[in-house]
Amino acid sequence: MSNVTPEHIGKGTILVNLQRCTGCWTCSLACKVGNCLADDEYRMTVRTEGSGEGIDRPVGTWPDLHMSWTPVWSQNCTKCPERIAAGEEPYCVHSCPSKALSIGEKAEEELDHLKEKGFRVFTLPAWEGSKDGIVYASK
Repeated sequence: MSNVTPEHIGKGTILVNLQRCTGCWTCSLACKVGNCLADDEYRMTVRTEGSGEGIDRPVGTWPDLHMSWTPVWSQNCTKCPERIAAGEEPYCVHSCPSKALSIGEKAEEELDHLKEKGFRVFTLPAWEGSKDGIVYASK
């Protein structure tokens, strides 16, 4: 994971507040339905940071259990340019029930706020093969 410098933040940058993500997959499903993707096609997925195969399980031992999630955009993601041109948010950002995703000016404002609170801001490393212009914030 690399630290974010000012050139990582732009008009089309999506900010992911990992403290708010609940791993519900609504972002991914909204993308799939909104873009009329085939059943086996995903432009983004949500990775579970925990343990278990086939089922999400927390990591750790009682009472110190925890899990977290990381939305990951593939290179096939278009960031819904037609929606942005119409002044709307991409399907993933618009549909997030926990407001973990933001874009544009909202992302810039949120990023400043999170940095003031001591959040670590980063991008995924290149070997992940994820879409450019996605920035993550976490405690």
